Amino acid sequence: MKKFLAIYKGHPESDPHIEWNKLPPEEQQKRMQQGMASWGKWMQDHNSKIDYAGGPLGKTLIVNKDGVAQVKNKDCGYVIVEAESHEEAAKMFLNHPHFSIFPGENIEIMECLPTPGSKN
Repeated sequence: MKKFLAIYKGHPESDPHIEWNKLPPEEQQKRMQQGMASWGKWMQDHNSKIDYAGGPLGKTLIVNKDGVAQVKNKDCGYVIVEAESHEEAAKMFLNHPHFSIFPGENIEIMECLPTPGSKN
């Protein structure tokens, strides 16, 4: 089985998030409960293919030849899954609660490749 890193993408200034913030607090709470239950079910349904459950991501620092600086990106969480193919891994995330219930924008899935020269 191959391993794939899935990165949940979203940003507080995105259209889905702006629409979420327009909802009344009780509707946000209702959707939050629905989303957490659906996310838990997704995790349970795919438990045999989850290599590492990951979790939310915090603020980002970038390091380059100029040093360390703060930067904004859309990365807000991750999970590592196993699948036979890239397409199979991607299909696991169709209609995922991250964007079907919560105001997430999308999920990017990329294969975790072996390090060149390694024996893995």
